[in-house]
Amino acid sequence: MNLAKKILTAIVMILLVFVANAQIDTISKEKIKEKEKFHSPKTATLLAIIPGAGQAYNRKYWKMPIVYATMGTCIYFSISNQQQFKRFKNAYMARDNGEHDEFYGILSKEALMNNMDRNRKIRDYTLAGAVLLYALQIVDANVDAHLFYFDVGDNLSANFYPQTFNSIYTRTPILGVGCTLNF
Repeated sequence: MNLAKKILTAIVMILLVFVANAQIDTISKEKIKEKEKFHSPKTATLLAIIPGAGQAYNRKYWKMPIVYATMGTCIYFSISNQQQFKRFKNAYMARDNGEHDEFYGILSKEALMNNMDRNRKIRDYTLAGAVLLYALQIVDANVDAHLFYFDVGDNLSANFYPQTFNSIYTRTPILGVGCTLNF
């Protein structure tokens, strides 16, 4: 009898553990579903530190190649102009030291300086463009996250039409534009 009670108690305990575990599992699945429903703009902004990750978080996968292409283009031209700048600078320095350079007889010393300045300016502009595009993709990810649940249904519309207004001062009609928003 004593052994039967111990076996029965053990079976009941094992069943209670399985039931309790099933309850915990159900609760954790519900929490995961709640987290999936919540779309955080803060998370999108933090992920946007990595270019394109904020767009992926917002499920705007088509924007990722645009982000990489624009930033890659700016970086490519920055590197290219930096190399050209170094080329003209080395030629200018060689000419200052009285040596022959690759542009000897082709470009004057002033032309070397002008090319150096032009390539430096273009390099700086393209780096500034890369920084601006980087900031723009962060802002884009944040705005998309804020508008993630915004309803863009068929019942949204804007109608523009010509309209006349009466002037307060001259009491003559003035032509204008009216707008009706339906949402």
